[in-house]
Amino acid sequence: MSENSQTKFKRVILKISGEILGSREEGEPIFAESLERVCSEIKAVADLGAEVGLVVGGGNIFRGLRGAKKGIDRTTGDSMGMLATVINGLALMDCLEKMGAVVRVQTAIPMEKLAEPFIKRRAVRHLERGRIVIFVAGTGNPYFSTDTTAALRASEIGAEIILKATKVDGIYDKDPHEHDDAVKFEHLSYMECIEKRLSVMDSTAFSLCMDNQMPILVFDLQQENSIQQAVTGEKIGTLVS
Repeated sequence: MSENSQTKFKRVILKISGEILGSREEGEPIFAESLERVCSEIKAVADLGAEVGLVVGGGNIFRGLRGAKKGIDRTTGDSMGMLATVINGLALMDCLEKMGAVVRVQTAIPMEKLAEPFIKRRAVRHLERGRIVIFVAGTGNPYFSTDTTAALRASEIGAEIILKATKVDGIYDKDPHEHDDAVKFEHLSYMECIEKRLSVMDSTAFSLCMDNQMPILVFDLQQENSIQQAVTGEKIGTLVS
């Protein structure tokens, strides 16, 4: 890690949804412009000196729960969803490398021709050397979301915070897209999120964060330079701690 780091957080886990990489208008699960925009922001943050671990969802390609509703066995559907995250991870790696970043992909499901296996000490060493590490294939187990993966990897590698990039600029008391009177929270405790039944993350991921005192910053990825603002400590989104 550079001594000249300009960031508030030394090591972060950035959680992005697979849908961020696609375009509904173009009907593309991975759309070049969306991919490049996200990657340029991630590269800018790494260039500031932050150690970045990245967890990406697979919902732009296949979502296990959605598959279960269409008659696919839940375990099989979740396995398909985990493989979708591998596709997204490789796309992010390729795009970031073309921008000059040094990237490693680590997978929870062994596939040695495509990615390294997830090994905690190796991941930490990559981060210390300034490489961006993309964690794919979820936890390697069905019934666990990529939110849970983010919570797990953040705890394992000693990240200081989870940056959960969404399509909303924080946590509200109700859906701001449907209710004009929705109220945004600046800061919440873990217990407040549970009591108010706020969908920050699924319950397994959230419990893991609470047990390990891992703060979560929820912010809008569609806002320009939002990842950089989050990492440098500017007031953005909603903090759960």
